[in-house]
Amino acid sequence: MMAAPIQSLLNEICASEDPIEELKSLRTVLLSTPVSGLRQVVSGARLEIIFGLLNTNDKEQIEVCVEILSRVLQALEPVQLVQNYKTALQSGLNHPDDSVKVLTLTQIGRVAGHADGVTQMLNSVEILCDVIQCVSIERIAVAKEAIAALSKLSNTKAGLDALFRSDLLNKLKHVMHTSDIIRYRVYELIVEVSTVSPVSLGYCANSSLLSQLLDELTGDDVLVRATAIEMVTNLAQSQHGRQYLAQQGIMDKISNMIIAAESDVLSSLYLPGLVKFFGSLAIMDSPQQVCEKYPVFLEVVFSMAMNLDPTLTPVALDTLGVLGGTVEGKQVLQKTGEKFTSVLKRISKVAFEGATELRVRCLEALAQLITLPVEQQTDDLLLLTESWFNCLSSQPMAMIRNISTQPFPELHCSALRIFTAIGCQPWGQQLMMDTPGFLEWVMDRSVGKGKEAKDCKFELVGALLSSSSAQKIFGAHNYLKLRTYMNEGPYHITAVSTVTTEGAD
Repeated sequence: MMAAPIQSLLNEICASEDPIEELKSLRTVLLSTPVSGLRQVVSGARLEIIFGLLNTNDKEQIEVCVEILSRVLQALEPVQLVQNYKTALQSGLNHPDDSVKVLTLTQIGRVAGHADGVTQMLNSVEILCDVIQCVSIERIAVAKEAIAALSKLSNTKAGLDALFRSDLLNKLKHVMHTSDIIRYRVYELIVEVSTVSPVSLGYCANSSLLSQLLDELTGDDVLVRATAIEMVTNLAQSQHGRQYLAQQGIMDKISNMIIAAESDVLSSLYLPGLVKFFGSLAIMDSPQQVCEKYPVFLEVVFSMAMNLDPTLTPVALDTLGVLGGTVEGKQVLQKTGEKFTSVLKRISKVAFEGATELRVRCLEALAQLITLPVEQQTDDLLLLTESWFNCLSSQPMAMIRNISTQPFPELHCSALRIFTAIGCQPWGQQLMMDTPGFLEWVMDRSVGKGKEAKDCKFELVGALLSSSSAQKIFGAHNYLKLRTYMNEGPYHITAVSTVTTEGAD
């Protein structure tokens, strides 16, 4: 039904010397038609007309043509796209306007992610060379699409062979020499490909690009070193990636870097990355094994938490929160005895009187540390979380409640999360019951304005009710009121009755 006006507009565009208005009309028609409805229309359409109109210095014309092509090319099957418009795609990759490059790379990504499309793409070496060249384009949006397309291509063995066992690898290595930034874009691609499977990692390792990345960990430029650590942490997200790093001795190397950082005045630039690496490793493998094998990791995290540094302390807090969020991590921290108790007290002190942003980070870390879901609760672990909570201050309930009443929404919600953390633990429920007015405060809907505050309060009530001990500790009357709160939902507004006097003057 839409074929006639689209074809008619294409004819008008073809006949016009200045087709901007006709292009805008075509754009309007296309945007008002569902993609599914465009499939039949565009399969035989003369889209080369629109591709041809990209060859101009007129920015507005380019912009409208890009919008038109973005729409219509979605309706084409990837194989159809590469078969019919290969020349146009290659021209798009070399177009001076970056928006045309992004459009083209997005479409090439579609083709590369399609089983039959990959075969077609592998027969177009020139296009693949141009895609690699786009990794070096200054604008990050272009480079990102190029990396994404090459990454999709590498999901097949044929794609891996093309990229790593042909002249394309030399092209990739040549592009790396453009600058530090471009070199790390290529590393980003290599890491992305490596994480897919042990086979793809093997291709990347054989290319020597992975070992080149690992060598950069100990380079002279600390900013380059920091970026390398981030890349290696991404590589460690997969089990085969971690296995490879262990074989290359990288864990020991990073442990030694942490030790050496103590005497390096520039260490604050890369030390957070080293800590994140081991934090990530501990969560994915085993907190106990990682902390026992690399004791310097926990030592430096404690040190960073104790010494208030705007760069280092937030990373230490996040690491402790994530580590202590697991049962095994809690047990590892508990084994350090007074060391961790001192850290807890320090975090609590900052949560009470530090700068607002750091206070929020402290409260969030404390909430993770003290959280113990019902299914993980044992007598020993409940004693552990209770002892940690009691470390926070001589009156921890009053302290957290005080923070929650301060006029900062983010502090209010972070304090509520600590109450949520202890809300399903019997000792926490008993503390709440023993604190005068606490349950009334929890169920007072006038406390805490805004959606996030209401959601946090609702989560707290949900935590209180999730434990089988709730009814016994709170008593039937309070339990019923909590149930009613839960059933009414987070945004319930209590109706206020008004009395009117009829006949009043």
